[in-house]
Amino acid sequence: MIRLSKRSVSTLLRSGNQSFRIAAAASTSRSSPSATDVKRSDTESRWYSSLTNGQSKNSGSFAQLNMKTNWFMGYRNESSAAASDSSSQAPPPAEKFEYQAEVSRLMDLIVNSLYSNKEVFLRELISNASDALDKLRYLSVTNPELSKDAPDLDIRIYADKENGIITLTDSGIGMTRQELVDCLGTIAQSGTAKFMKALKDSKDAGGDNNLIGQFGVGFYSAFLVADRVIVSTKSPKSDKQYVWEGEANSSSFTIQEDTDPQSLIPRGTRITLHLKQEAKNFADPERIQKLVKNYSQFVSFPIYTWQEKGYTKEVEVEDDPTETKKDDQDDQTEKKKKTKKVVERYWDWELTNETQPIWLRNPKEVTTAEYNEFYRKAFNEYLDPLASSHFTTEGEVEFRSILYVPPVSPSGKDDIVNQKTKNIRLYVKRVFISDDFDGELFPRYLSFVKGVVDSHDLPLNVSREILQESRIVRIMKKRLVRKAFDMILGISLSENREDYEKFWDNFGKHLKLGCIEDRENHKRIAPLLRFFSSQSENDMISLDEYVENMKPEQKAIYFIASDSITSAKNAPFLEKMLEKGLEVLYLVEPIDEVAVQSLKAYKEKDFVDISKEDLDLGDKNEEKEAAVKKEFGQTCDWIKKRLGDKVASVQISNRLSSSPCVLVSGKFGWSANMERLMKAQSTGDTISLDYMKGRRVFEINPDHSIIKNINAAYNSNPNDEDAMRAIDLMYDAALVSSGFTPDNPAELGGKIYEMMDVALSGKWSSPEVQPQQQQMAHSHDAETFEAEVVEPVEVDGKK
Repeated sequence: MIRLSKRSVSTLLRSGNQSFRIAAAASTSRSSPSATDVKRSDTESRWYSSLTNGQSKNSGSFAQLNMKTNWFMGYRNESSAAASDSSSQAPPPAEKFEYQAEVSRLMDLIVNSLYSNKEVFLRELISNASDALDKLRYLSVTNPELSKDAPDLDIRIYADKENGIITLTDSGIGMTRQELVDCLGTIAQSGTAKFMKALKDSKDAGGDNNLIGQFGVGFYSAFLVADRVIVSTKSPKSDKQYVWEGEANSSSFTIQEDTDPQSLIPRGTRITLHLKQEAKNFADPERIQKLVKNYSQFVSFPIYTWQEKGYTKEVEVEDDPTETKKDDQDDQTEKKKKTKKVVERYWDWELTNETQPIWLRNPKEVTTAEYNEFYRKAFNEYLDPLASSHFTTEGEVEFRSILYVPPVSPSGKDDIVNQKTKNIRLYVKRVFISDDFDGELFPRYLSFVKGVVDSHDLPLNVSREILQESRIVRIMKKRLVRKAFDMILGISLSENREDYEKFWDNFGKHLKLGCIEDRENHKRIAPLLRFFSSQSENDMISLDEYVENMKPEQKAIYFIASDSITSAKNAPFLEKMLEKGLEVLYLVEPIDEVAVQSLKAYKEKDFVDISKEDLDLGDKNEEKEAAVKKEFGQTCDWIKKRLGDKVASVQISNRLSSSPCVLVSGKFGWSANMERLMKAQSTGDTISLDYMKGRRVFEINPDHSIIKNINAAYNSNPNDEDAMRAIDLMYDAALVSSGFTPDNPAELGGKIYEMMDVALSGKWSSPEVQPQQQQMAHSHDAETFEAEVVEPVEVDGKK
């Protein structure tokens, strides 16, 4: 192997109008080639360039090898007189052709609409090269002569950073002159499409022909970064090699026969891109390697890129004269030579892509460790996933996929509304297309699911518009969602309950969002939901567990929405239900109430909010209700008249046992929790809020002493001011205890202080004041005695 410095390679691979400096290359050669290597003929040479296959001892032998095997670069190098004579012949004149489409408009379409990212040019060209190799492999089965000139099937990419040139070479089927005119002269003409149609029409066609190229529009993506493109191609069906050349924004192209011996190739296609000034950063070898790994990592043929490498060796170090003075007493001691380690740089081909992707393997042959390793590597994770699903769908739409459930949600990204994630990587026939989706492949509530999807039915040049409108994508989305739910259900049914608890802590909100957005999958989402309840305040339960624990006479699933478990379990709405042993779900997250209302029912059991009117607990006694209504009916009307528009009505409650009253929402109104959430919205609808306030219902407990006293006040003196104040205070207290927010908290506080002052007056007075107060009290309480009139008595003549 010849190891060349970067500078030497630049000299070696210089463009045709500059000379080839043998001395620069010869000075860097490290070993001599064998005689067999030097004498090999063109047809027997391997599919490698002289930079890796041949090794030179002197300039002459190197030049000889360079002429024979340096075809992949396509540069004309003057290495000998013979070469000069052979290349001095005038090449055939170039023929000029007009494109069969309005190029200027189509180029503008390609640059501005069809491809939003310039990086895809390399993906498209590699796909075309893989397509050509696939065609050759298929045709060689019946005609081995097609591949005899170059048995190796690979793709090689060379990036010349200094000159801004990228060269991509494949050893595929190549093109004849007419194929050049047809495929590259008519824009959007796909040679692959014609080939596949021929295979389909052929009776002998069969098997999976994984042809991914679109050698038409895909090829013209090269003009995203290049202002000049040269295509040299040699088909085994033709004895001649032809060169196609076109420029950006030109309405014509040229085709001519290539007669330069140094640029001839045994078979295949070499594409040379002369990059635009603003795109020359693409000629960086490291960036080329990165793009290959990102977009074409799983192409079935090996892809080599020209990379700088290095190896470490030890070299001698000359002694410093100041340190060479030593004692001459021990002359027998042998001096050790000083050495140091240095890194010597050289350039060589490096295999950039990997072998067969994991999703194309049989799931039975892939271990859990391999799935986990692929997950960590593909998505840059350090923890193993909670679950994975590897499947293949066939029939109307064919694709392969591996899906994963991450162990934790992304740090600092708890925004479930943001559906733009890079968790799903879409491949078309093993070529990476994109990972930037907006809900096309997965709904946003499942955006946490990660994985790869490899389709055989989508076109390679997929755009956002194609994804949105494609019927194939809609079918794929349904099947992917179904598989994702099966995977999550598997976690919930696992013997290790902690796995699903971990999943729910991280992604429970996403499933609740799915209840709101995806009505078609309610039956798949509902079994996965978890809630706290009045009988399970520490551990969440599923809806299946709730239904199993229901009373025989229970007809509904009861719930109450609040901001915490503590406030939910102390709400007055639960009093009668707890007495009857009915379980109530606690919805303590903001999204819970909307999610449950979207479900409406589960297993034919309706969801019922116990904080709303018309609550039916199944224990109605019509005779008792009629008697109570007769006794308290007028009192209810009296209370409604006092409260006015604050409530829609005043009714007898069947849900209270210890509280005197409660304020419930209308059947179609907002609950206290929903009203609190609507108020918190930055753009809250005040009109709707005022309307919903008027839908509240004031329920009273006829068995409570306060309500009995209010009823007595109505019967004795309906206009009593103290009774009116008591009704107002009772309403405000019910407002707070039911979870609503009073409009005037200060006024409520004043009423409470007034009642406290009356109740506590003189109850805990200080000891110094107490005797005086007691004396004053006694003076007021003393009995009144009648005074006795006594007549004066005369004594010694005096009265």
